[in-house]
Amino acid sequence: MKGEKYEIDMCNGTIMDKLISFSLPLMISSILQLMFNAVDIIVVGKFSGSQALAAVGSTTALINIFTNLFIGISLGANVLAARYHAAKREKEMSEAVHTAVAFALVSGVLMAFVGAAFSRPALELMGTPEDVIGQSVVYMRIYFLGMPFFMLYNYGASILRAVGDTKRPLMFLMAAGLANVALDLLLVAVIPLGVAGVAVGTVASQMVSCILVLWCLCRTEAGYQLRFSSLRIRKAYLVRIFQVGIPAGIQSTVISFSNALLQSSVNSFGSTAMAGYTAANNVLGFLYVAVNAVTQACMSFTSQNYSVKKTKRMDRVLVDCLILSVGVSAVLGVGAYVFGTQVLGIYTSEPEVIRCGLEILSITTVPYFLCGIMDLIPGALRGMGRSAVPMILSVIGTVGTRVLWIYVFFPRHRSLYFLFISYPGSWIATILMQVACYYFVRKQCGRELKTAE
Repeated sequence: MKGEKYEIDMCNGTIMDKLISFSLPLMISSILQLMFNAVDIIVVGKFSGSQALAAVGSTTALINIFTNLFIGISLGANVLAARYHAAKREKEMSEAVHTAVAFALVSGVLMAFVGAAFSRPALELMGTPEDVIGQSVVYMRIYFLGMPFFMLYNYGASILRAVGDTKRPLMFLMAAGLANVALDLLLVAVIPLGVAGVAVGTVASQMVSCILVLWCLCRTEAGYQLRFSSLRIRKAYLVRIFQVGIPAGIQSTVISFSNALLQSSVNSFGSTAMAGYTAANNVLGFLYVAVNAVTQACMSFTSQNYSVKKTKRMDRVLVDCLILSVGVSAVLGVGAYVFGTQVLGIYTSEPEVIRCGLEILSITTVPYFLCGIMDLIPGALRGMGRSAVPMILSVIGTVGTRVLWIYVFFPRHRSLYFLFISYPGSWIATILMQVACYYFVRKQCGRELKTAE
């Protein structure tokens, strides 16, 4: 099975239509993934009650802390594979692919052990209420058993995105998601296993998507073909992957840590507020994956054009991505604000839970285009191989603002609305620093590429 018909030529021709062709399947697949995850929340909320809903929601920030470092490293694999593909360096492409997949397997197994061992202590540290923590621990421990499948799928999909193939990962995710929905209904609605049933369904669906993406990589005849006999971690390629991936992973992990601090603040309002936050956070997740799809496109397009020294095309990619990201996030953000009550009503029928969720959505949805801009600029910088400085600025801007807000201002004005003002505030602070960073890095890259000619 050849992969060429699924690939996109990122270095020639018009840009906006190719960005849409790349972003749209990725956006749909991410939204579908969240919809299937939302089914977890909806099913457990409807059939097992608000405590079970709060238990599942209270694990989200922690799971992200544990996993985002390794998922961030997959961005390094994406950038490296995109460069080798554009430059037609098939031997290096193959070795980079096998290194990335081998690392994904090792990190997935490691995360399974870490999650099983540290779930309860981490949840206790976050102040998870006693009436919720038992179910939260069960959910997290089962969820982490699926980490090898989760990692292998994400790294495999990252390699496919590097060559412009976002359509097949979409098909794989649809198959996995349908399996997840069926298992959720079976293991929660029919067989009342509660949060354990939801977790088992999630692990099984991750296994399905993992098998499909590995099958795809094995069957292709392109340079990124996967052969299990060739799986090994090659130090030279791992170092290059880490140069981009580790700063990206640290950035995601530290931002997830700030979200965990927010979760702790939400926990102080009790399980009803936690359930409202769970539902609202899931809605915000839809907005994030939509803008992040454009960021992924920007990173892959920038990386390929950087490797063939097309700097003017790189600039046009960023401008078109800004237009696309702001447009998508503005439409979705306003829609989530206007129809907030109806959307939250899908997750729960309890009026007080909906009220808490609306408090959060009222300050975070309309300005969400700021988050899209904040996410996009580091994506462009990673495409140029610069990941450390934007990571530092994101940590200072996003995490610094939120920590300051949580510990200095929030105690004086305790409300969910006031707590989540920290979101748009941190987005604005980070954008200002990232724009200045991009200006200087872009000039430096231009000089380096001219010198290399």
